[in-house]
Amino acid sequence: MSLKVLCDRILSDGRSIEGVILKVDKFINHQMDPYMMKQVAVEFIRRFSDLQVNKIVTVEASGIAPSIMLGYMMELPVVFAKKKLPSTMQDAYVTTVHSFTKQSDTQLMISREYLTADDHVLFVDDFLAYGNAALAICDLCRQAGATVEGMGFIIEKEMLHGRELLQKEGISRIESLAIVDSLENNTIHIKED
Repeated sequence: MSLKVLCDRILSDGRSIEGVILKVDKFINHQMDPYMMKQVAVEFIRRFSDLQVNKIVTVEASGIAPSIMLGYMMELPVVFAKKKLPSTMQDAYVTTVHSFTKQSDTQLMISREYLTADDHVLFVDDFLAYGNAALAICDLCRQAGATVEGMGFIIEKEMLHGRELLQKEGISRIESLAIVDSLENNTIHIKED
């Protein structure tokens, strides 16, 4: 079930670029709409209410806003995988992720202090496209011995098959609030419920 207000906003303020990129920086990943983030968090709480999680994990930077709102509402800590190793982080789990949007590889890292075998993780991000960022989080959690209980995405680009990749990796709980099934001809098409 799509979040109607989100779908309407994608159609009114989103833009398709080259049939692959969905630009939603007017309300999700550059300028942010806090009210929309609250609605996103409420819907994620509804969809994942049966899971026992003690930590929310995301990737900087676009996943931070929805994760913080969700963490606030669920009263859970939020950890984001950093893209640059700060001098204050002495001991970290590290993995590499490929960005098809930027056509480059980036290292992601989480301090061993903030991700442990005791953690039951809900991963939250703005997009599910090819699934590479989510797979990188799976790798970091595997290194820590943490359990990924579920993954939530604001928007899924279904035609890029990221969900299938995650399911092959053993992730069974994947929730996307809006599923875009085509960006052909620079037209956004959202999958109906």
